[in-house]
Amino acid sequence: MKRTLMLIALLAAVVSLAGAQLFNDKLSADERERLAQGEVVIRNIGKMKHICMQERKETEKLIKTMKKLDPNYTAEIIQLRPYAGNETLRDDIKAALVNIPEYAGIPYFSERHKTFYNLYDSAVITDQTVDESNTNISANLEMAPFGIINADIHIEESEDSIYYEMTNTNTLRLEDKFNAVKAENMKSAITVFRDGDNWVLYAVGGVDTFKIFFLADRVETSFINRIKTFCNFIFTKI
Repeated sequence: MKRTLMLIALLAAVVSLAGAQLFNDKLSADERERLAQGEVVIRNIGKMKHICMQERKETEKLIKTMKKLDPNYTAEIIQLRPYAGNETLRDDIKAALVNIPEYAGIPYFSERHKTFYNLYDSAVITDQTVDESNTNISANLEMAPFGIINADIHIEESEDSIYYEMTNTNTLRLEDKFNAVKAENMKSAITVFRDGDNWVLYAVGGVDTFKIFFLADRVETSFINRIKTFCNFIFTKI
C-alpha cells in the first residue's frame, strides 16, 4: 500500500511537471489527478478548439488532421504510463491496432438500450501494404446500426512513437434510412510517444455528421460513445 501511494505521488509530480509542456489550461485539476493515478481520461469536448493537448512535434499531425476535419462531435482520450516497466508499449500498441479481426466483439454499452453489444460485429481486412515504417490497411467493419464501414487505416512508426489514423471511405447510413456521415467525415487518430520518463497515449475521435434535427442526440451518442469505446479498448488492452 505504501509503495503504491509513493508511485502515485511520484507520477503526480511527473504529471504536474509535464503538464506545462503537454497540456493547456483546459485540462482540469481533477483530470490531472486522474492521469496521475494512471487512469484513462475521456473528454467529450464537442469541437477541436476545446482540446487540452498542446501542439508539439509528436501531436502536430494528429491535431492538424482533426482540425482539418473540424468535427461537430469530438472526443479526446488520454493516458500516461511510466516508461520503466513498459518499454515495449509502442510495439504492444501496434500489435493491437493492426490486429483488425480482433476489433470484432469489442464490448460496447448502448446508453439507449442499457445493454452491451458488439462495437463491430465483423472486421475483415481487404487489402494491406507494409514497408519499413508505414502500414496501410483497407478493412470492412460492420457496425450496427450503420452497416458496413469501409475503413482506411494508416499507421506510421518511429523508434519512440506510433501514429494511427482510421477514416471511413463510404457514406454511413443510420438503419439504412438516413445518411448520417459522408465519406471521410469520421476519423479516429491515436498517437503514442515517449516524453521523458513517460509514455503518452493520446487519441482524438471526431465525426462531422449530417444535421438530422430529430436524430441529433442519438447520432452524437452513437458515434462519440463508439469512438471512445474503441480508443479506451486499445489503451486498456495492453
